[in-house]
Amino acid sequence: MSGEPIIRLRGLAKSYYRESLEIPVLQGIDLEIPAGGYYALMGPSGSGKTTLLNLIAGIDRPTGGELEVCGHTLNGLDDDELAAWRSTYVGFIFQNYNLVPVLTAFENVELPLLLTPMSRRARREKVEEALAHVGLTEWMEHYPRQLSGGQEQRVAVARAIVGDPELLVADEPTGALDHKNAEEIMALMEGLNRDLGKTIVMVTHDPKAAHHARHQIHLEKGVLDRTIEVNR
Repeated sequence: MSGEPIIRLRGLAKSYYRESLEIPVLQGIDLEIPAGGYYALMGPSGSGKTTLLNLIAGIDRPTGGELEVCGHTLNGLDDDELAAWRSTYVGFIFQNYNLVPVLTAFENVELPLLLTPMSRRARREKVEEALAHVGLTEWMEHYPRQLSGGQEQRVAVARAIVGDPELLVADEPTGALDHKNAEEIMALMEGLNRDLGKTIVMVTHDPKAAHHARHQIHLEKGVLDRTIEVNR
């Protein structure tokens, strides 16, 4: 890991509002994550870990504090600028894969590249490279219904890395998988961090999954409780 932070949070806060009632979710989060880091966000239900992940990924907006990710201060970006920033810098991995059922594995992975000026030939090369990296070269013309859960999540990982983003965010990436497939996905993500230098921030409730990260960040009732370095 380099010493330069890729994520800087200063007094980060997030509240939701129900009519005149304010519901605080995150309060005064100070955090730095270095480029090349692999961090697991942990905590009980309602601790704010998914909200924090969504703020880091530019899916949601803070109600207070400063949020800088990949060299950009996200607070000041409008919706179009934020969407362009996400498509450039962030790859997403979700619990339920979020694949389009009428598209093949190849076409699902290609989707993020359709928004770029990349040529068709260049897109094909990128997609084939991403699918090869997750071990699905022979399955690229299959539809999601023809794949196992583990293979579907591999397609989702390939889609997340096809644009070569600096940051990968994962929300319970093993939540829908059995133990064997979960271990294979975590080993794959560990390789993305180790071999490709991808910065990964992952929400998980599973201690076994969290052990694959280099650090664990524990949240409790919307505040940062502690950060633990994982000895592997």
